[in-house]
Amino acid sequence: MPAAAAPRWFFDSFPGLGHAWTAAYPPYNEHLVTDLGAAFLTLGALLLAAAWLADRRVTLVVLGGVLLYSCVHLAFHLLRHGTLGGVDLAASLVALALGVGIPAVLLVLCTRGPA
Repeated sequence: MPAAAAPRWFFDSFPGLGHAWTAAYPPYNEHLVTDLGAAFLTLGALLLAAAWLADRRVTLVVLGGVLLYSCVHLAFHLLRHGTLGGVDLAASLVALALGVGIPAVLLVLCTRGPA
C-alpha cells in the first residue's frame, strides 16, 4: 500500500531501517512507483481471494500469476543491481528469490494434495 499511496516515500525508504533498495534504481518516477504499488495490492488481493475461496483452480491460477511476476522481477534484479552492493544487494536478491520459491513450493503442494 505505501508504494501506491506514498510513492516518493516508498522510493526513498523501502525496505526501511536505513536501507533504500528502490532508490538504488534512479531516477524516481512517480507513475512507475505508483503502478508498482498497484501491482503489489492486486497480487495481495488475489492471494487473499484464493485463500478465502479455497478453490484449487483459483489457487493455482493466482499462484501461477504470482510466480510469473516474481520470476520476471528476480530476473531483472539478477541482471541489474542499480547502485546496490554488499549486504543490501544480497538481502534484496534473497528476498526476491523467496518470492519465487514460496509460490513455487505452494504450487507443487497444491497440485499434489487431495482434490
